[in-house]
Amino acid sequence: MPRLILASGSRWRRQLLDRLEIPYAWESSDIDETPRPGEAPEALVHRLALTKAERLADRWPEHLIVGSDQVALFDGEILGKPGDAATARATLARFSGHRVRFLTGLALLDTGQGCHRVCHETYDVVFRHLSEGEIAHYVEREKPLDSAGSFRMEGLGIALFEKFEGDDPNTLIGLPLIRLCELLRDAGLDPLGPNTQ
Repeated sequence: MPRLILASGSRWRRQLLDRLEIPYAWESSDIDETPRPGEAPEALVHRLALTKAERLADRWPEHLIVGSDQVALFDGEILGKPGDAATARATLARFSGHRVRFLTGLALLDTGQGCHRVCHETYDVVFRHLSEGEIAHYVEREKPLDSAGSFRMEGLGIALFEKFEGDDPNTLIGLPLIRLCELLRDAGLDPLGPNTQ
C-alpha cells in the first residue's frame, strides 16, 4: 500500500505526480469551492487545498495526503472553473492581450502525525491578442470547462499565450512539483531517496 495519496480525480495532476516516481493512490475529493464573503485569494486556495486533503483523512490513516486547488485572478476578481462554453469564451475574451495571475494552493496532510503544511505558488501568464474565432475554435476543440482560467496548459492552450512568468510551470497545471518535493522531503519522503520505489 503506498504511503502517498493524491486527493484529486484530475488526470493532469496524476500525470504530474507520476513524474516523481513515488507509488501513490488517488481518490477524488469533491468539495464546495465557493469563496467565502471577503475571503482573500490566498486564503481561498489554502482552505480548498487543505479541505480536499482533510476530506480523505479518515479513509487514509498513517498516510501523506496531497490536496491542491487553483484560481485565476484578473482585475481584482477571483475566477474559477467556467462550467460552460459561453462562460469559457467570455473569460478568454476578457483575458485577450492581458496578464493573468494564477494561484495554486498546496496542502500536505500527515494523518499519522496529525499535522499539515499549506502553501501556495503564483504563476503569471500573458495572453496573446485573440480573435473571436480563435477563442470559439479553442473552446470547441479543447472544452476547458473544468479548468480555472478556461484553458488547459497541458494541451492546445499553449497556443493562447505570449509568455509565462513564474518559478514552476507545473503550478499552472495545478500541482507545484518543486514545492511539493520540499514538503515531501520535510515529511520524510524524499523523491530522490532510496525507499520511494
